[in-house]
Amino acid sequence: MALVQIGAERTGSESPITTAGTSVLSFAQIAASSVSGGVRGFGASMLALPQLTRDAAALRAENARLTQENARLHELATAYAAESEVRPVVELYRGVEARVVGFPPENESRAVTIDKGSTSGVHRDDGVLAAGGAIGRVESVGPFSSTVVLITDYTSRIPAVVRRGRWWGIARGNVGSVRVEYVPEDAPMRVGDLIVTGEGRSFHAGVPIGTVTAIERGDATLYQTAIVKPAVDLGALDRVVVVPH
Repeated sequence: MALVQIGAERTGSESPITTAGTSVLSFAQIAASSVSGGVRGFGASMLALPQLTRDAAALRAENARLTQENARLHELATAYAAESEVRPVVELYRGVEARVVGFPPENESRAVTIDKGSTSGVHRDDGVLAAGGAIGRVESVGPFSSTVVLITDYTSRIPAVVRRGRWWGIARGNVGSVRVEYVPEDAPMRVGDLIVTGEGRSFHAGVPIGTVTAIERGDATLYQTAIVKPAVDLGALDRVVVVPH
């Protein structure tokens, strides 16, 4: 080792022993620095962990609050739109605006409950409309709520008119649709014809009931029957208007 060092000194070059020692020392310093930096980083992370936990909890709470606020604003916007749709109907017929608040259990009848009753001027057999047309009539009245039988209920009977030709019939409920019966056999009804109410006990004339989707004509009868799709989606009722007699 001495001879190697002396030879390197004489030639003015760096000794391999010095190079190896320097390399080992450098590796040791790098390792020590990495370990020291890792320890410092771990210590800083441990110190910051409580604050990070609090920040994460605050963000989760804020996200939950914003989700609830968004749902509330969406409901308000929907309610405002529904109210705006029925407002012209209220003004036209001077009716009582109400909200649908219940459906019968197990769908035993095609009826809904509204949040207005006798204290608001609702009476039995009053007609009930939505923005798109007729939906039913009041069957029973309490002080603060009423039951409305829909036009698709089997017990529903409404004077009806095929608007295009003014042909009369009776609109009877058929659960998912309405059957307009006793239309004269010679009336040239067509699929797509609009059926409206005739003047009667519950409705004024001209309120849309629905659109003809099919026509049944018998061989041994003087009448024909129209199958009608209701003008209003009766499964998504919200704001309605009760029309006085």
